[in-house]
Amino acid sequence: MAKENSSHHLAEAKRKRLTWILCVSGLCILSYVLGSWQNNTVPTSSSEVYSRMGCDETTTTTRAQTNPSSSSSDESLSSSSSSLSSSEPVGLDFESHHKLELKVTNQTVKYFEPCDMSLSEYTPCEDRERGRRFDRNMMKYRERHCPSKDELLYCLIPPPPNYKIPFKWPQSRDYAWYDNIPHKELSIEKAIQNWIQVEGERFRFPGGGTMFPRGADAYIDDIARLIPLTDGAIRTAIDTGCGVASFGAYLLKRDIVAMSFAPRDTHEAQVQFALERGVPAIIGIMGSRRLPYPARAFDLAHCSRCLIPWFQNDGLYLTEVDRVLRPGGYWILSGPPINWKKYWKGWERSQEDLKQEQDSIENAARSLCWKKVTEKGDLSIWQKPINHVECNKLKRVHKSPPLCSKSDQPDFAWYKDLESCVTPLPEANNPNEFAGGALEDWPDRAFAVPPRIIRGTIPDTNAEKFREDNEEWKERIAYYKQIMPELSRGRFRNIMDMNAYLGGFAAAIMKYPSWVMNVVPVDAEKQTLGVIYERGFIGTYQDWCEGFSTYPRTYDLIHADGLFSIYENRCDVTLILLEMDRILRPEGTVVFRDNVETLTKIQSITNGMKWKSRILDHEKGPFSPEKILLAVKSYWTGSSS
Repeated sequence: MAKENSSHHLAEAKRKRLTWILCVSGLCILSYVLGSWQNNTVPTSSSEVYSRMGCDETTTTTRAQTNPSSSSSDESLSSSSSSLSSSEPVGLDFESHHKLELKVTNQTVKYFEPCDMSLSEYTPCEDRERGRRFDRNMMKYRERHCPSKDELLYCLIPPPPNYKIPFKWPQSRDYAWYDNIPHKELSIEKAIQNWIQVEGERFRFPGGGTMFPRGADAYIDDIARLIPLTDGAIRTAIDTGCGVASFGAYLLKRDIVAMSFAPRDTHEAQVQFALERGVPAIIGIMGSRRLPYPARAFDLAHCSRCLIPWFQNDGLYLTEVDRVLRPGGYWILSGPPINWKKYWKGWERSQEDLKQEQDSIENAARSLCWKKVTEKGDLSIWQKPINHVECNKLKRVHKSPPLCSKSDQPDFAWYKDLESCVTPLPEANNPNEFAGGALEDWPDRAFAVPPRIIRGTIPDTNAEKFREDNEEWKERIAYYKQIMPELSRGRFRNIMDMNAYLGGFAAAIMKYPSWVMNVVPVDAEKQTLGVIYERGFIGTYQDWCEGFSTYPRTYDLIHADGLFSIYENRCDVTLILLEMDRILRPEGTVVFRDNVETLTKIQSITNGMKWKSRILDHEKGPFSPEKILLAVKSYWTGSSS
């Protein structure tokens, strides 16, 4: 009996102990979940986002007094971003809810000093002093030539002393602040052609151009009478020698996005003006190398007195246009030698010389199997065939220029020399089939499965994975709108995606008043830029161990998804971050996505670059090992002295 009572009491004690342990464990788990939920609550307003960064609204008045601008500029600022120049200490909670042992040591922040004001418009790989060391043949001296290790800068490129936040789109299409780009050269040199005018403390862009004195809008209307521009079949364009990109600016209202490019030459700051206007553009030149775009990228190519010698080198530059032009795409040429019978005296060239130039262009176009659509007034338009079925028969007879070898990679275009050969189109079964696959009209094109994916040319990527990527980006953008409410309100006009993959980010925000420069790193595992163009978006190749071909302060938002995991063992991460700072406008925003250890390393560097930042949880919650670093560049300017 005594044994039974003893056993009973022992069992009862065990039950009580087990119950107590379970209760305590349950309370611990509940406390953890509640704590995670409270700390991970997503901000619901822009003021809450930036208050978490330690900013306050009072600095708006302070900066307005020290850097006055008109009300139109003030309206272009969101109340949240205009408070980022606060010098108050920032008390941030960077603790991650995901338990991960970090190899981070306590180290003092390295603060980067501003560069000399003479470097305010520094473009690392298009430096004119460095360019003079190179051959002038085929404009090699104006191509990309990046600094050597002993020429690299470890300082912050300073904005001009009176820098103002640019006008908001669409007002920015027509106006820019003089203090942001203090160059009057074009307003004098191109005064008759209405490129740009100075009005007090701002520039005005009337929309004129060398070959469209009535304005780009009327010029595009003239083109639309000759080829279909508004039915969605033409979505991507390339404008060679773009000036201040008025052609691209007015194509946007027709749902056509143009990659405008021009060199950094005596026409100072052409591309800088274009980007200040909120128009896509990049520094570039038709020289000795391929353009940094994949094959079959553009529906339309345009040259309006772009000064490219199309007739030289056996039509070498036209064969490059042919490479990047989509099957059935158009090439538009206006300016010399077109309509030379009317203009030859004004062009100060002989009739014989101009006729010979036009004949050379016509012959080069025929050798590419292009069909001349029309020549009317100042415009000539050719069309590339939709396949090479008939062209291959002609090539067997004429041989010149020959087809490129099958081993040639038509999409590879990073530091690749031009060759005197025609890039062959993918095989077609009959004369009516679009080589490589037909594209949907815009806007259906954005979410239709791209032909490159259908044909299986992207490893381990199929239609199902493409759709999954789109759904994932819808979820991500919904989260971004909560942590950056300005995203959908036009605060960020010029956006760069540094590791664009399939272009899902650009597709998910296509209805916002923004455009995206989709960059595919040349070191990425999958080369997907061709897919991005097939979706109706634009972009370029880039090695992020080098500078990007743009001016300082040209992007409002930079997105970097997994980028530093690619480059952390290839080059100095600090240099990539300094390049991002050069590209980013004051009060611009950067979104990093990566593992916690990488983000913590990035943050330790950007803390010394006048940036404010905070690590946030993944959109799927605190248990994801991937996190988000949201950073904002402070407003500051260089010294006038």
